[in-house]
Amino acid sequence: MTVHELPCEQQYLHGYFSPDLLEPVVEIDPGDSVRISVPNHAWDIGRDEHLEPRSPELDQGHALAGPILVRGARPGQTLGVRIDEVEPSDWGVTHGGPEHAIHWELSDGVGRALELELDLAPFLGVMGMPPPEPGVHSTGPPRRWGGNMDCKELVAGTTLYLPIAVEGALFSAGDGHAVQGDGEVSGTAIEAPTRAQLTLDLQDEPVLEWPVARLDGAWITLGFDEDISVAGQIALDGMLALMGRELGVSGADALALASLVVDLRATQVVNGAQGVHALLRDDAIRSQ
Repeated sequence: MTVHELPCEQQYLHGYFSPDLLEPVVEIDPGDSVRISVPNHAWDIGRDEHLEPRSPELDQGHALAGPILVRGARPGQTLGVRIDEVEPSDWGVTHGGPEHAIHWELSDGVGRALELELDLAPFLGVMGMPPPEPGVHSTGPPRRWGGNMDCKELVAGTTLYLPIAVEGALFSAGDGHAVQGDGEVSGTAIEAPTRAQLTLDLQDEPVLEWPVARLDGAWITLGFDEDISVAGQIALDGMLALMGRELGVSGADALALASLVVDLRATQVVNGAQGVHALLRDDAIRSQ
């Protein structure tokens, strides 16, 4: 396994998705790892330090490392993204409105501000690939190929599975969150410059329509739509399909069991396309 380095430098960062306008910054083999270092969502690398993007006209979204080309990746396959490490810097910021910012000191797994402390659970808010359509695509809304999912469950030790839409996958990641609640109700988490290591792999099965993730002791399926009820149905449909693969139950049996043991949670409600994830714990159902 090779580990590739993408330092926090302008040449390795971009602020939009595109299948045709962005050249890959690195090409890797399936199974390789990539260490990335990114500014926070707003291209800040410190409280009073800002990193200018290569193209201010185009790079108006989250500061993302990539694109990363995975050799042999093709549409219809699944990209496995193992999250090996996520480490925020010593500073982060949360906004409670356009003119209100809380600056956090981050150290030893704890965030401190307002004479209060929070336990940290860092993750990357954006992990994904561009849509197949050419041109510039915003980093704001999540899509079936990932992106700005803001799912707090995707901490180190989990694996995200994404459907691939373009040759080479062209994966990008960033938007480090030191901690966030389900919903991300103010529109921001603790937004922090972040270092992370991700291992990317390819698989042919199962063929996915929407993201799936393997957690410690649980599965989640994700759905996104402008209508949160539609997002919830997408997440539920994904979970019912997963229950067929993993438990051998389908149809009305799977729906009845899901009503007993599957939790639907608001992933985020602030990104245009709202998110819902369905969660099924391994110990929720046992064989007789």
